[in-house]
Amino acid sequence: MRKQSPIIGIIFWVIVSFLTLFPIYWLFVISVKPAVQLFSTPDVILSDPYWGNYAKVWGDRLLRSYMLNSVIISTGNAVLCTILGFFACYALSRFNMAGKESMFFWTITNRMAPPAVFLLPLFLLMTQVYAVGDWRLLDTRIGMILVYCTFNLPFAIWTLRPTVEGIPKELDEAAYVDGASPWKVITEVVFPLCRPGLAVTLILTWVFAWNEYLLAATLTNFNARTLTTGLSEYVTTTGTEWGIMATISVFTLIPALIVFGLVQKHIVAGLTFGAVKG
Repeated sequence: MRKQSPIIGIIFWVIVSFLTLFPIYWLFVISVKPAVQLFSTPDVILSDPYWGNYAKVWGDRLLRSYMLNSVIISTGNAVLCTILGFFACYALSRFNMAGKESMFFWTITNRMAPPAVFLLPLFLLMTQVYAVGDWRLLDTRIGMILVYCTFNLPFAIWTLRPTVEGIPKELDEAAYVDGASPWKVITEVVFPLCRPGLAVTLILTWVFAWNEYLLAATLTNFNARTLTTGLSEYVTTTGTEWGIMATISVFTLIPALIVFGLVQKHIVAGLTFGAVKG
């Protein structure tokens, strides 16, 4: 059987890479152009970059606070969802609970529902139920961390369950025979073996929380406003500042690229761990 020439595969992946990366490159090109050049004949090759948009965005104290809010909310939500999802998956895989498959399906249905369905209930909860005196959960960082758990926690459980179930129960039993406590089994036996899956879950939930717009735009006003919602402030009745919006979009890409670069070696291992059982 004649082997297929690798040139076809190379050409295919070059085309796919170009179609994937060109919008990001074009976003960068828009971010380094002054407003007067944006509606002129487009130049694909960047010749004279204008860094004024970056200086304006980085020098804006309000936008820096939005970025800090995004980092705190995304990180807090990712860590919380990963930890809670791990313990939930351990309980689902190690204990014979009645209706555990129904519970698993019920949790994942929250992820299937459109976010707009939860806007009114979440707003009422954060303004009327979770209130102490004049303090409200609305427009707070902890409030947004908990709100994002509505969608990211079911995803974390769905992602981590094959990983936890892929770890043989015999390892737990051997640890119990050696005198280990349940907490020690979880933290020193199961948890280290789940690190690839935990890394994948952490990064994916972090990206989902970082990119979320609808809930943040509705449930925050100023104190917990995120960077993605800051884009809408540059769409006004007098015009749209495309260069500033493109610059903010570039800033939103940088943290995600850094985090992906740090944990990329765990992504494939985490997604495939537990997929095949012997």
